[in-house]
Amino acid sequence: MSLKMQRSLAGFLLLVIGGLASLLAEHESQAANQDDFSSRNAGAALIIDADISMDEDELVTFVESVNAVSGTNDDGLIMTGLVMTNVKHVLNVREEPSENSERIGKMYADCGGMILDRQDGWTLLRSGNLTGWCSDEYLVFGRDAEEMAAGVGVTTATVVSGGLRVRQEPGLEGKVLGILDEGDALEVIEDYEDGDEWVTIDYEGSNGYVSAAYVTVEFVVDTGETMQEIADREAAEKAARKEKYRDLGSYTADVDDLTLLAALIYCEAGNQPEDGKIAVGAVVMNRLNCASYPDTLRGVIGASGQFSPVASGFLAKVLSRNKIPQSCYDAAARAMAGETTVGSAMHFRRVGKHDGIIIGDHVFW
Repeated sequence: MSLKMQRSLAGFLLLVIGGLASLLAEHESQAANQDDFSSRNAGAALIIDADISMDEDELVTFVESVNAVSGTNDDGLIMTGLVMTNVKHVLNVREEPSENSERIGKMYADCGGMILDRQDGWTLLRSGNLTGWCSDEYLVFGRDAEEMAAGVGVTTATVVSGGLRVRQEPGLEGKVLGILDEGDALEVIEDYEDGDEWVTIDYEGSNGYVSAAYVTVEFVVDTGETMQEIADREAAEKAARKEKYRDLGSYTADVDDLTLLAALIYCEAGNQPEDGKIAVGAVVMNRLNCASYPDTLRGVIGASGQFSPVASGFLAKVLSRNKIPQSCYDAAARAMAGETTVGSAMHFRRVGKHDGIIIGDHVFW
């Protein structure tokens, strides 16, 4: 797969993510879409940040610097300076290219960003709201970065018009499974190309279909956090422990940890076998027991960009309906008791783009 960038002096045309997502739009339009998307999906951001203000000379310099880093493909199109983290848990992001420089944020395993500059074994990158320097020792570039992004990223469909029907089959004759609100974001399950009339999404653990005319399809990867974002999140977690609630998406859920984990398992693996449900719970518990992640279950689940049902608001809806299957409660209880079907794995995705332990439709690593 390749990631490409094209430009026009008449405007900032960006984003060709070949094989990951076909995105090519004028800068003003893409920036507006990115702002709107980001406001609804905290922590999940496009690999390429469209909100970049440059005059013509700055743009030429930027494109030349990206070209110097990433080269061009056989068609002569400039490939974007994608960078991915190469760490097991956490990578410090610093203000200046030095180990002695102030730490201004953190990136985590499988996070991506856009290269802004490189010098002396350090890379200046932008990842979400975080812009800073990282040591090249803990980063992956070029084709390796593209392949990693393809394996850990997620394609989402964001609803742009409320009242969108989810159907059991593609077509207006398909049975209606549910209704989506404007701003809802669901994972795209099958490959989507411009011109397709229907998009296949993960709806409550099963395949559903929505009209492509009423969604925006974009490829996203996890991004880093600034120290302020981390401080705000940790403060919210402290308040949650004190007040016994945490705002998860658009719904403030006054629920116990068992219910919260059961709801997440339902969102991520509601249609999966018993071992697959336990595996999702085990991933959460493995993170909880790792010093690099928040020290509460609520903090792990609510952490920036880590679980798409949180960012999309789906988890909040499940909690508000309070109709979580007993099988998900059972899996949550077993995971909280220490049972695991995936060892110490702390990540999972749909099967097909990553090596690991395969259970049902997911691969764990």
